[in-house]
Amino acid sequence: MSTTSAIHDKSSAIATPSLDTARLYLCTDAREKQGDFADFLRAAYAGGVDIIQLRDKSLEAAQELELLAVLKSVAQECGKLWAVNDRADVVMLSGAPVFHVGQKDLPLPAARSLVGSGTRMGLSCHDPAQVSAAAANPNADYFCVGPVWATPTKPGRTAVGLSLVEHAASLNTAKPWFAIGGVELSNVDQLVAAGASRIVVVRAITEAQDPAAAAAELLSHLPALG
Repeated sequence: MSTTSAIHDKSSAIATPSLDTARLYLCTDAREKQGDFADFLRAAYAGGVDIIQLRDKSLEAAQELELLAVLKSVAQECGKLWAVNDRADVVMLSGAPVFHVGQKDLPLPAARSLVGSGTRMGLSCHDPAQVSAAAANPNADYFCVGPVWATPTKPGRTAVGLSLVEHAASLNTAKPWFAIGGVELSNVDQLVAAGASRIVVVRAITEAQDPAAAAAELLSHLPALG
């Protein structure tokens, strides 16, 4: 077999990443203290993470773009999705397939006009009205519900509790939605019982000794989709 054929066979064996089937979404910083950004990304993806978002407010734009180039390369290598938070200009420059915004960031129609129809967009939601609106908004390809529990990654943000997860589940929307905020192995079963089948995590994987094992264990508690 030629080298070209071998590369083609290897790439064709990797499934096309899909937001619709994603269950485990990870947000990570640049891991400057650990110095293992690329290796960490590979481990997380290997454990079953479907989407990784680089979220590090300390980064300048040039630094973020450099790290996103690494994230893009690893994601493509693993056949997985990757995301940018808040900044449409960074999405456009990096070619990110997923863009996440908050309620006080760019309005979704404006963000869509910038990044185009090929980018999947997500929205953070913190109350029932926001959740219901996101479920019906054609510009939101997915939405996040939370923070369910208080978390240091969102200082000052009041925890919404499981009732908002239950509200999202009651909508019976086909649109993907993720429970977020303080999610870890000790409480993921509560989220599933409240109706969640997708989660966003941070410390449960970023602070784990074995990120791949941590991801796999979290994933094992989530119900299969469909």
